[in-house]
Amino acid sequence: MASLVLPAPKSSSAASLFSRGSFARPSFIHERSFASKAVKCELTEPVNGKPCVPVLNDQILPKYLQSKRLENAVNKNGNNRIKIFSGTANSALSQEIAWYMGLNLGKIHIKRFADGEIYVQLQESVRGCDVYLVQPTCPPANENLMELLVMIDACRRASAKNITAVIPYFGYARADRKTQGRESIAAKLVANLITESGADRVLACDLHSGQSMGYFDIPVDHVYCQPVILDYLASKKICSNDLVVVSPDVGGVARARAFAKKLSDAPLAIVDKRRQGHNVAEVMNLIGDVKGKVAVMVDDMIDTAGTIAKGAALLHEEGAREVYACSTHAVFSPPAIERLSSGLFQEVIITNTIPVMEKNYFPQLTVLSVANLLGETIWRVHDDCSVSSIFQ
Repeated sequence: MASLVLPAPKSSSAASLFSRGSFARPSFIHERSFASKAVKCELTEPVNGKPCVPVLNDQILPKYLQSKRLENAVNKNGNNRIKIFSGTANSALSQEIAWYMGLNLGKIHIKRFADGEIYVQLQESVRGCDVYLVQPTCPPANENLMELLVMIDACRRASAKNITAVIPYFGYARADRKTQGRESIAAKLVANLITESGADRVLACDLHSGQSMGYFDIPVDHVYCQPVILDYLASKKICSNDLVVVSPDVGGVARARAFAKKLSDAPLAIVDKRRQGHNVAEVMNLIGDVKGKVAVMVDDMIDTAGTIAKGAALLHEEGAREVYACSTHAVFSPPAIERLSSGLFQEVIITNTIPVMEKNYFPQLTVLSVANLLGETIWRVHDDCSVSSIFQ
């Protein structure tokens, strides 16, 4: 795989990591680069097409948030007023979050009856506790959403003090407006369901559109996973003058522009497409110059990969040297894997907000963990500290 170089850092301080037009010392996201002391982790090499996935080093305790409360949690000497429970949608991510926070996952029993109904029982007391339920509403979306609602209801009936739904991937987020007559706005409906079930707060990652936060009548903490991917790109070797950030559609221009500013203020290009139907896209033309450059395509999710694959093909036709795809949510509906592994992309960089099945691994795939980011956000919410300062 070709490698890319970034200019040498001017400062090693954590504060400069996400400053506009500058790069800090390259560090993977699984090395807590936000903190003054990074936590070391090992990185496995891709084997038989399996993606790079960070492996936490059990010999080093997490020390991200230097507070007495975190020390107590790590030492298991106190602070039994915060509980983290995992649904069945992404238990691996939940375990990583708990490890980062120095806590054990709460004991919970979840099963399906023969007719498909969901049964949830908390197997430890949550009375008077701040409870965090980690459950993305990824495919199968309806099953995982209903499971989250039943978990919230179980916590409410068990007298939990505060219930926070941690939703790394918010399903139905694309149904956030009416584009034709007689359509539903399912994102608002799902927000109502979560609120009415008893949740006091929602913590979500990279919502498809910011307006979705307004659908909730409870506080929403919007976690941006952009720093995770930026941190990884900073470890690549590429000249900043060769970079160009590409938005795969007009709707993602704001997201791509913000990404480009963090990426050494790289130039921006836009793929103009006309969508003929749901999950069907047609590329029309390219706005911007990519000839001889390394193009980094940025989107919030990859579903069938039709948009991003056709965009990559257009970039190669326009003379791009290499094309990287960066996305937070890997939905990977068929035929996404065939399109992404067809040779159009030098590397496909995603996060683990949605678990990737082993059958969907391919050589160009790299999976980055957002566990540290979510764990830090949970601590700040619990400690009544600023969350937005993480991304400044």
